[in-house]
Amino acid sequence: MPRPKKPPVLGKNGKPLSKAAAKLRLLKRLKCTTKFERLAADTGAKFIAGVDEVGRGSLFGPVVAAAVILDPTYRIKGLRDSKLLPAEKREILAERIKEHAIAWSIGVVDVARIDQLNIYWASNLAMKHAVRGLSCTPDHLLIDAMRLDLECAQTKIIHGDALSASIAAASIVAKVYRDALICEWAPVFPEYDLASNKGYSAPKHIKALREIGPSPLHRQSFAPVWMASTPQDVLEFMLEETAETEAPEEILED
Repeated sequence: MPRPKKPPVLGKNGKPLSKAAAKLRLLKRLKCTTKFERLAADTGAKFIAGVDEVGRGSLFGPVVAAAVILDPTYRIKGLRDSKLLPAEKREILAERIKEHAIAWSIGVVDVARIDQLNIYWASNLAMKHAVRGLSCTPDHLLIDAMRLDLECAQTKIIHGDALSASIAAASIVAKVYRDALICEWAPVFPEYDLASNKGYSAPKHIKALREIGPSPLHRQSFAPVWMASTPQDVLEFMLEETAETEAPEEILED
């Protein structure tokens, strides 16, 4: 006997939320704390780095990762998953993080490498670049839903960017960096509306891809996504990252 379908999650207007918006609502309910940092410190770790990536579900441009070692003696208020923050607040927090962190680093993997490796391994590589770029060697990594082939103690945390302050900080730094990078390319490829969608599968972006095809900086391995009638059903992991562009304001607001 088939299981009964779960009722849809409804917004304040009584209409069903998209999968992306429903996931954002779930993430918003999670509390971002230093619990995992304290647990790592209890094992003797001194330099605890949060690691996260952004751009995994984008159709255009690189995947970007960041690694951040927060100063445990300095509290940065407002840290949470970058997808739950307005752009202006992300930019303010990114500067504060970089100013007060013990160390921070960015790792970038370009489109050609993404198409060569696949997006999972390209994301993994970007994270390793970020960790290796830190000015001091971490002795424990807190990573959002992934393990890295590095000789360092690691804690893999599902929804880590919504639960761990260090991972949230990495998410914010990576997001602000990548958004700025994509905006630099927006005037070069105006037909894709990149400044607005940051390379994700927004309707205008998909329409341009179908009508004029991809630019040299589009991920050729993602072609089935923009050719599909329902693009987001092709790669399920894209839902979370495209959520920011399609979720109602009631989900994103504080």
